[in-house]
Amino acid sequence: MRAALALFALLALPANAQPKLSPEAVAARVLKAMPVIDGHNDWPWAMRTHYGLEKARAADLSADPTRRAPQPGHTSIPLLRQGKVGGQLWSLYVPMRLKGEDAVRTSFEQIDLMKTWIARHPEVFELVTTAEGMERAIRRGRIGSMLAFEGAHQVNDDIAVLRRAHAAGVRAMTLTHSQPSALFDSATAEPRYSGMAAGGRAMIAEMNRLGVLVDLSHVSPAVMHQVLDVTKAPVIFSHSSAKGVTNHPRNVPDDVLRRLPANGGLVMVTFVPAFIDQARADWQNRWQANALVAGSSADGRARMTAWDKANPRPVSTLAMVADHIEHVARVAGHDHVGLGGDYDGVPDLPQGLETVATYPALFAELARRGWSEANLRKLAGGNFLRVLRANEKVAARLSRN
Repeated sequence: MRAALALFALLALPANAQPKLSPEAVAARVLKAMPVIDGHNDWPWAMRTHYGLEKARAADLSADPTRRAPQPGHTSIPLLRQGKVGGQLWSLYVPMRLKGEDAVRTSFEQIDLMKTWIARHPEVFELVTTAEGMERAIRRGRIGSMLAFEGAHQVNDDIAVLRRAHAAGVRAMTLTHSQPSALFDSATAEPRYSGMAAGGRAMIAEMNRLGVLVDLSHVSPAVMHQVLDVTKAPVIFSHSSAKGVTNHPRNVPDDVLRRLPANGGLVMVTFVPAFIDQARADWQNRWQANALVAGSSADGRARMTAWDKANPRPVSTLAMVADHIEHVARVAGHDHVGLGGDYDGVPDLPQGLETVATYPALFAELARRGWSEANLRKLAGGNFLRVLRANEKVAARLSRN
């Protein structure tokens, strides 16, 4: 009775007299209503790299990932649960050194690896291919798992192989990776085509028809603009940040951000230190230049060890990631920003975002900065679901024509 009276008295207070929730409590309430749907996690390749394909299939996904080497380990089932992850685009990455049929075969092995994990843990993961499926998985307390390729080399830049991948469940694909593919220039290499090659437009058209999300992370700004000129469906950047905050070639320029409202697309801000921290980006450029001069001999390695001691790596932080999220929201709008951590794809993450368990801390930081619960829900996964639904509608329309 005493508790009921206390609750009645609390509810009777005017709205402006209600006790204010802490940022952590706001984050918890938001993520209960709309768990995180993250755009990019490289766990399948990290596990395969460490264990080999067969052992990766049977690996203990609940184990403490910090025991793994050489990957530091950012992901496990318990960490995903702690992080309130309700949906994940799993990157089925294979390196661009694999060519042609080798790349295709390895890519389909990655599909099989992820499907094996899902089948082994049906209480945790659910394979999804649609927005409705993602929402159903979240309602059932499972992690909606969507399959994504990281570069058109994974389909050998071939529309027929893209169709096979789609039939196997792939629903997103970046157009290239660290080097140009046969169709698209990369953000981190000298341009080969000044954007898209002649066959690029046909690849985009078929991705639109199939409902495979066009992922513009890793492509050059010229490709970004050329794809936005021709795509019939909203695009995503599955793991990129804002070039207006950190001048890194993997980030999205403001002139592209300003085009997203018309396209309906989405930048899923990544946590990669060099992408979110200018000091780290500059340090990394200096490190790479010195490493190139030093070479790989024993003497060269010793020189780089000495260089590292004299030039400590800058510490990147969660607040820097929040700065990028806010920049995308200011330039493109709150409807066009999401999250793509790139966990298990890089050696280290910012302080405060070391594993997939830390998403709630980022939401608490944004709540502290004044973000509304409605906009936090959009960031968590609402915007991604909107983009996915729009792609499905475009695919349905194009398939009828």
